[in-house]
Amino acid sequence: MTGETDPRFLRSREAILNAARELLLESGPTAVTHAQVAERAGVGRATVYRHWPQAEPLLVEAMATVPMPFLDKPTAPIKEWLRRELTAIARQLDLDDVRAVSTTLANTALWDRTMDARRAQFARVLTDRLAAALDDAQARGEIALGLTSRNAAAMTIGPMYYRSTIERAPTDPDLIEAAINALGTWATDQ
Repeated sequence: MTGETDPRFLRSREAILNAARELLLESGPTAVTHAQVAERAGVGRATVYRHWPQAEPLLVEAMATVPMPFLDKPTAPIKEWLRRELTAIARQLDLDDVRAVSTTLANTALWDRTMDARRAQFARVLTDRLAAALDDAQARGEIALGLTSRNAAAMTIGPMYYRSTIERAPTDPDLIEAAINALGTWATDQ
């Protein structure tokens, strides 16, 4: 019986992944270490290393299987909601672990079909959520979009990703405000 078909192997792998998800949701990406995951899963640290020799792939897999909180449940006025959401995303991208995972995911997706599917799903969720919120805001007269709502995720999140990964610097509020204003003409009471 190979490792991938051994029930003990499969149970320990699932326990480790569940523990990583729990730690990620409770304490963020910095909590997903071999030691903390092993303790939470009730397995030895060597077992975690056997399944995931490095912490980054475990974190990537855990992140790919947890619900994504960003750009969910928009509230009016949309401009204020978007400012809060983009600030939250920017603060996450400031974390070295999140920066490492996001770049690892993007890089690995070039060669790995499973990771590319996860990358595409992540992008689709962000794009769909933001597009729906902006379309609703435009219908209510909050904004006259200057680009398609489907391009808004690239226009708003792209600069923050660049700042975080290429420049390795935090995103300041001025960049967030510029990205929001670049989406179109906002109603004056915003």
